[in-house]
Amino acid sequence: MVKAIVGANWGDEGKGKITDMLAEQSDVVIRFQGGANAGHTIINDMGRFALHILPSGIFYPHITNIIGNGVALDIQKLADELRDVTSQGVPAPKLIVSERAQLLMPYHVLQDGYEEERLGGKAFGSTKSGIAPFYSDKYAKTGIQVCDLFDEQRLLERLTAAVTVKNILFEHLYRKPALDVRELFDQLLRLREEIRPYVGDAVGFVHQALADGKNILLEGQLGSMKDPDLGIFPMTTSSHTLAGFGCVGAAVPPSAMEEVICVTKAYSSCVGSSTEPFVSEVTGPEGDELRRRGGDKGEFGATTGRPRRVGWFDAVATRYGCMVQGATQAALTCLDVLGYLDEIKVCTGYEIDGAVTGRFPTTPALLRAKPVFTSLPGWKCDIRGCTDYRALPENAKAYVDFLESQISVPIRMVSTGPKRREITQRASKL
Repeated sequence: MVKAIVGANWGDEGKGKITDMLAEQSDVVIRFQGGANAGHTIINDMGRFALHILPSGIFYPHITNIIGNGVALDIQKLADELRDVTSQGVPAPKLIVSERAQLLMPYHVLQDGYEEERLGGKAFGSTKSGIAPFYSDKYAKTGIQVCDLFDEQRLLERLTAAVTVKNILFEHLYRKPALDVRELFDQLLRLREEIRPYVGDAVGFVHQALADGKNILLEGQLGSMKDPDLGIFPMTTSSHTLAGFGCVGAAVPPSAMEEVICVTKAYSSCVGSSTEPFVSEVTGPEGDELRRRGGDKGEFGATTGRPRRVGWFDAVATRYGCMVQGATQAALTCLDVLGYLDEIKVCTGYEIDGAVTGRFPTTPALLRAKPVFTSLPGWKCDIRGCTDYRALPENAKAYVDFLESQISVPIRMVSTGPKRREITQRASKL
């Protein structure tokens, strides 16, 4: 069977921990979209890790980890990450890099930075990891696949064609130095040797695993609000963040996907441009305190280190996020973070042009939205590390019940800390 773990919100929901935990009962874990522009923080018996491109199943020796064809593959970052985790005592993982994955090139990173510089105050808040230029080239059919690395004549032809266009852009729009094709070609040949042992037919492997009755886990990156079709456009990423894209990015047939686990925090957080609408945002000293207490070491991006914007749980956005993901259940993370509060607010509606709605709108209306809050009593105690849901304070359980009623998706897992085993199982009331 196939399960997908995806984000209900803006990303940073704690998907890495849930993937790491559920991987124990899986045979295959697949990254199916995105690149190294976002990270999954995992804390287990081996230490604390921030994974950016490797699947979160690498800590289990029985798992085959796959970087699927839908991933933006930065070979240098993959090689560096492999060295980093093995240097910390993690056994070399079983890894397949899809021969159909496309390469995130050095010129994509340059272009991303140049474009943000050109946009100035109207920049999108990119991580400058090259993601938007990568996907632009992929769909313009000027990208380079992993398999091209092993056909040097084809590689040089495709690289020359791509660089011809890039140099016109770099020199005449951005006023930057031209690229050297031969230098890039030689660099790719060196990088090819870094991944040669891992490259394989991931598509064939996945379909054989399904035929053999294996359990497959799809690991998503970011969340529903960042999807370029159904998210807050254009303040999105450039890859599809929805579970449905796993059928493309991991080559999994739609008929095989049985479960979609949507991960959401007990409050909201968002990394990105300050111009992005974030209706339930908490600012000032109150926001600083929530940011400081949040996550594992505060609410800061695992990849960029940028402080995340924080807010109260947004039931309108989360209900929509779970809906477009096709969630069969939800996992609630970071409940322990809220234990210091006397009162906890939940955004249960948006006021737009004088009318209150529970529907998540398109971007123009979202920019005019004001939060409508419902307040619930806090539980005023430390619940970190609790593994028995029944032992939680009544107000904490009432808070979870309320969120479940708002998002209309069963909340079956409630996390009480960042470590692998700091989680409780809950019987849904839906």
